[in-house]
Amino acid sequence: MATVTFNLYDKFREGGQDGNSVNIESPGGNGIKCAIVTAAYIVDQNLDDFFDDIGATEVTGTGYTAGGNVMANGLVTIDGVGLVTVDIDDPAAYAQDGSGFSDGRRSIIYHDTGTASTSRLIGYSADYGTDQGNVAGQFSTTVNVNGLYTMAR
Repeated sequence: MATVTFNLYDKFREGGQDGNSVNIESPGGNGIKCAIVTAAYIVDQNLDDFFDDIGATEVTGTGYTAGGNVMANGLVTIDGVGLVTVDIDDPAAYAQDGSGFSDGRRSIIYHDTGTASTSRLIGYSADYGTDQGNVAGQFSTTVNVNGLYTMAR
């Protein structure tokens, strides 16, 4: 299991300022998803904006659904001093399968509209450090206990 902290894509943060934000609590489309990519995906935090920027770097294998797993129950809270916390359930685990994937290197969270060129990237995890997968055992990504991300007032 990989417990990860996510970094936000700049285009996602920019979208919140120009009226193109993603509603985490009620996203519409196919929801908020978590996809797993290989080391071939090179993050461009400044320019990557839609799922089509991921290219052909998503893992494949039995037990993994193309596009990743839905993350449910998005929640946005504001505490007494104005700290905004965005949290969402961990995606479902990928059951062990000898024909699964073994080359996962990071998680990508995005809003799936059903079209890669309009599916807004939200955040990406740090590299897991080594290739991970579901061949030898169940694999899952766990969102940091402090939530997906926080923003100060």
